[in-house]
Amino acid sequence: MTTQFQSPTNKSGESADKSDEKNSDILAGSVKPGASHSLTLRLKINNVPGMLGKVTSLIGEVGGDIGAIDIHGFEKNAIVRDLTVNVRNSEHGEKLVAQIKSMPGIEVVNVSDRTFLMHLGGKIRITNKVALTTRDDLSMAYTPGVARVCMAIHNEPENVYKLTIKRNTVAVITDGSAVLGLGNIGPEASLPVMEGKCMLFKEFGKVDAFPIALATQDVEEIIKACKNIAPVFGGINLEDISAPRCFEIEERLKAELDIPVFHDDQHGTAVVVLAALLNAVKIVKKDIANLKVIVSGVGAAGVACSKILMNAGVKNIIGFDRQGAIYKGRGEHMNYMKDWFADNTNPTTFKGTIEDALDGADLYLGLSGPGTIDAKSLKRMAKDPIVFAMANPVPEVMPEDAAPFVRIMATGRSDYPNQINNVLCFPGIFRGALDCQATDINEEMKLAAAYAIANVISDSELHEDYIIPGVFNPLVGQRVAEAVAQVAIKTGVARKSKLEDISQ
Repeated sequence: MTTQFQSPTNKSGESADKSDEKNSDILAGSVKPGASHSLTLRLKINNVPGMLGKVTSLIGEVGGDIGAIDIHGFEKNAIVRDLTVNVRNSEHGEKLVAQIKSMPGIEVVNVSDRTFLMHLGGKIRITNKVALTTRDDLSMAYTPGVARVCMAIHNEPENVYKLTIKRNTVAVITDGSAVLGLGNIGPEASLPVMEGKCMLFKEFGKVDAFPIALATQDVEEIIKACKNIAPVFGGINLEDISAPRCFEIEERLKAELDIPVFHDDQHGTAVVVLAALLNAVKIVKKDIANLKVIVSGVGAAGVACSKILMNAGVKNIIGFDRQGAIYKGRGEHMNYMKDWFADNTNPTTFKGTIEDALDGADLYLGLSGPGTIDAKSLKRMAKDPIVFAMANPVPEVMPEDAAPFVRIMATGRSDYPNQINNVLCFPGIFRGALDCQATDINEEMKLAAAYAIANVISDSELHEDYIIPGVFNPLVGQRVAEAVAQVAIKTGVARKSKLEDISQ
């Protein structure tokens, strides 16, 4: 038997899933079997009635979830079949394979991890838009004809948007210091995530994006690198850069570059959270200005979510980090962004526990980690409480545990209703920004994106389990792009001054 692309091992040879207790839930990916841990099992099964049934029964008993069953071929007295099976994690998959190997009349020919197979050679590529089949093609696309195009840009720099890939290309830039759920894993290890991000840009926004993982975590070096490559790109999407460095990097680049710079971990999350809340308050019939909001986790996303909620009218926000409540005058474990947060939130200077802060709260917004709130504590919230538990893949509180105590529940996961997913935001935001050749993505554009996402769901469609559209809803990217472009023009950050100019 050969086994392909199973979980990597550390230097001691131990499975990565087992070697790091801290990340075990992250690497498991899901409590339930899911596609992120999907195996293709090639089995040689004795051609005897009932044998396939025995295999499928065993897989069910072990807890695997069978997808496709295909015949690969026939051998003497045997049928070779490919079975696709979702498992919970790598250890679960190993247990399942071991059980099948122990069955008489079954030979495990091969085991392939479908996620690793998808990543072979990377997930994206560059292709030519025009054919090069004749000498004429070559003379126009390259020398000598290309010289005329170069000089057209030299003489009129704005022509770069008409005549190069800058018009529709975004750089996805990271230093690998804060990869979702994995932490500081470095530039090379972060590349699969950045490639995935580029796929989402293309699929949901028709934006060409390219991953750039920098071999430095120095703020000045990152800023310098971004500025040096900016001529190629129409926008920069910062990704998975740790706080508080991410705040300074984004602020500096926004001030020093004439193309939009957007840190999706901050603002993408914030936009979609606001969109979900706009619809949630319609259901519970509450005024957004009167909400009491508890924020668990005051990192990049926590600060950005709080800012956009305040811009939308929320007045009472109390934030918590690992040390407790953040309030004006707190001296320990602070940084300049937490100082800002303390100065602009927590109007009553609350200093107690997060459980006590839940008294009368309307929204619990979790941006921290698994198990950071006891479900029973949610009973202390106001009538018709809203809980957005965003830690991924294991939320602050599991929906089934919170269900008896909350009216509306949302998570970052795709296997529960109301998935708050950044992909609803960033492809459309950049599509709109590129279409009008924006120089910035400002607060008004982010608010417009949130309202556009929320309004995809009509009032008649709203339901406790449907406050946010699905990621494959084709209206989302289109509506967000249109709203963002309109507001960019209105607020004076677009090079194109009229909507009718966008297609040109």
